[in-house]
Amino acid sequence: MTARTLTRRDFIARLAALAAASQLGGCIPQAAPTKFEKDPFTLGVASGDPLPDGIVLWTRLAPDSLRGGGMPQSAVDVEFLVARDEAMKDVVRSGTTSALPELAHSVHAEVAGLEPDRMYWYRFRAGGAESPIGRTRTAPAGDSSPRTFRFAFASCQNYTQGYYTAHANLAREDLDAVVFLGDYIYEGTARGNVVRDYARTGWGFTLADYRDRYAQYKTDPDLRAAHAAFPWIVTWDDHEVENNYAGGIPKDDLHKAALLQRAVAYQAFYEHMPLRGPRPQGPDLQLYRSLSFGDLATFYVLDTRQYRSPEVALCREQDETPSGYCPASLDPGRTMLGAEQRGWLLGGLGGSRALWNIVAQSVRFGQQDSNPDPAKRTFDGVDNWMGYVADRQAILEQFARTRNPVVISGDSHVNFVYDLKRDPSDRSSATVGTELLGTSISSEGDPVQPATQFDPSVKNPQLRFFDNHRGYVRCTIDRARMTADFRAVSTVLRPTATVSTTASFAIDDGKPGARRG
Repeated sequence: MTARTLTRRDFIARLAALAAASQLGGCIPQAAPTKFEKDPFTLGVASGDPLPDGIVLWTRLAPDSLRGGGMPQSAVDVEFLVARDEAMKDVVRSGTTSALPELAHSVHAEVAGLEPDRMYWYRFRAGGAESPIGRTRTAPAGDSSPRTFRFAFASCQNYTQGYYTAHANLAREDLDAVVFLGDYIYEGTARGNVVRDYARTGWGFTLADYRDRYAQYKTDPDLRAAHAAFPWIVTWDDHEVENNYAGGIPKDDLHKAALLQRAVAYQAFYEHMPLRGPRPQGPDLQLYRSLSFGDLATFYVLDTRQYRSPEVALCREQDETPSGYCPASLDPGRTMLGAEQRGWLLGGLGGSRALWNIVAQSVRFGQQDSNPDPAKRTFDGVDNWMGYVADRQAILEQFARTRNPVVISGDSHVNFVYDLKRDPSDRSSATVGTELLGTSISSEGDPVQPATQFDPSVKNPQLRFFDNHRGYVRCTIDRARMTADFRAVSTVLRPTATVSTTASFAIDDGKPGARRG
């Protein structure tokens, strides 16, 4: 939630509800079952954050997945196996870990000792039951020079607004990894055009609410297939907590309800993602991190929610400056990333040895004039980087000194390709990077009027491409260029759909900006 002022009645009601429904302990331990009567692996398996010698393997025991999980309040031993073959005959790593009730019986097995840049298969066992087999891949060695790296990125998968036909097709791609850029779940009750509804009615921002919501999403077979096919690299956006929330709020009694809500939301996110530890500490979870794939590419995964200043209000026309920004957006004290994360990003980019430097984050980075009047400019920064000009400018200045910077983004439910200018207000300014912004998996359903546009507008010459279909973006990085294929599904209103490429763009080594491929 945003750092808005609650009335005393609102504050007391929400705090009481959260405190009562979000307790992690206090239950009388029960004996763990020696055998499960129902399949405990209903939510599938996943892997994530590949390293040259290891991977995170995830599952959650939930035989009654949509009603709290159906597990006792005791730890359960879970065995994991990693093999070189899909038949799981050539097992190279195995071990046992505990699925703990305080983590909803989720498992985050951090497996080490694997070979770099190779495919593995894995599965879990518990209580006489076996999980589905998942496939994963380790990263290339740090001192290697890989020829190619293939990945897709996606975001915004509102369960009620469409089927996951994009995930079904994504699972069949030839990829090394998937990058998910936020809005994995949507909080609250179903809204908009409902294609399929939630099993549980009512919403109270409790830990139980968030857990059951993740479980509902993970019951989708196409989402489970996409997780089982590739390692995922994940970050969040707003709906993992609450629409348009800004996390940089004071830790005081006035904001106790918001902090408690954030704590349970972060807890549920960690429980359901293939993330390395440490686990969340109350309303804090360090999510920003970098992952390298030899000297070919480094991914800087950002957190654009936890540390950001409160959003600016929608600017009234009479308040706009000649630059097109609201005065608040230009405040140098405003931050999207927070000082520590911003320093980490700028330092990483400044010292990078990678041929390609990919900044993976959740909201629109580029500048776009939304005013239809040719004589006026409006840069609406309510929920994107146009409301955090100082942070964005610091990054653009660093991009001018960084080899092949590319921003990948989500949130907007459409596809965009932007040339990133060192000075966004000057059309003649040097292009220092590229933004590839991907559409939603399902959010907002099928477009009412499908549209694809390639020609830059007079007001936004840096905008190279627009498309509003649902889908994902498939990318290939090699030593000469990066290509992006915008993959669109024919529909999300039915469980099955075809996929096609609406456009392909290429970014050449040493030449900032995108061209049609």
